[in-house]
Amino acid sequence: MRGFFVSDRKANKYIRYIKKIKTIFFIKVILSIMNTSKIWLITGVSGGFGRAVALEAATSGDIVFGTLRKQSQIEEYNRLVPGKTFGLELDVNDHPRIPLIVAHILDQFGRIDVLVNNAGYGLFGAIEEVSMDEARMQMETNFFGALAVTQAVLPIMRKQKSGNIVQISSQAGMRANAGLGLYNASKFALEGFSEALSVETRHLNIHVTLVEPGPFRTEWAGPSSTRAAKVIDEYNETAGTVISYINGISGTQPGDPVKGAKAILKAVRSENPPLRLPLGSIALNGIREKLKSVEENLAKWESVSIDTHFD
Repeated sequence: MRGFFVSDRKANKYIRYIKKIKTIFFIKVILSIMNTSKIWLITGVSGGFGRAVALEAATSGDIVFGTLRKQSQIEEYNRLVPGKTFGLELDVNDHPRIPLIVAHILDQFGRIDVLVNNAGYGLFGAIEEVSMDEARMQMETNFFGALAVTQAVLPIMRKQKSGNIVQISSQAGMRANAGLGLYNASKFALEGFSEALSVETRHLNIHVTLVEPGPFRTEWAGPSSTRAAKVIDEYNETAGTVISYINGISGTQPGDPVKGAKAILKAVRSENPPLRLPLGSIALNGIREKLKSVEENLAKWESVSIDTHFD
């Protein structure tokens, strides 16, 4: 009985054929992923809304690059949803590094579909209590950091003629309160440039959404916040009372970050994403009270306001 024999030449040809089939299959798989999955970049994914949105997007099949300030945090994030979550070391105040992070994502997948600017923190203190250095750091992180990342991603989305930019703002970006003045200022600034951006990019199919949460059970009111070093007793009844209340409810806030993340994904995936997305009844009612107050103020002073034209 004759044995089965394949010449070296035929064997090599067969091996090349198998490799070609595997390569084609691999390319098809990658293209399939790229065509069906969105590519996300989320800043600040160590916890809170950043982590919740990353997990929700990744478990639904999307690719989520998340930034973390410490190298030691990256491996844990990579294991969150293996093959879907990829950690990148970045402090948003390190502006020269931001284009390198964006370039890395482009090298891997060729596009960025969703940007979520989540990195930030709360600074508590009456206006007079906050030092210039404390105020500048608050603005650097919450405003200039988000601006720098947005500017780095915009050329990609402009070329794609598509994209979603999600700015994690706050009800404090619509309504100020004692003890939060500089935090309010950072979020008001974020909302101002984002609202203008939404008008500038609408025709490019780039959607901007400002997420405005009320109290959610994250570390924002606890370890992620900082208190102004100076404390002035005369502000205990105003700023001090608000700060004590915020610190007191840390860990018991009514808002669920997981449900908040689901709401954000619903907005991103909608045909017409909203410019503003308040999260929670406290935020919704607070913003409505602010709008009512503004309307009452306008009505009361309308005659004075309009009597300023040339005769």
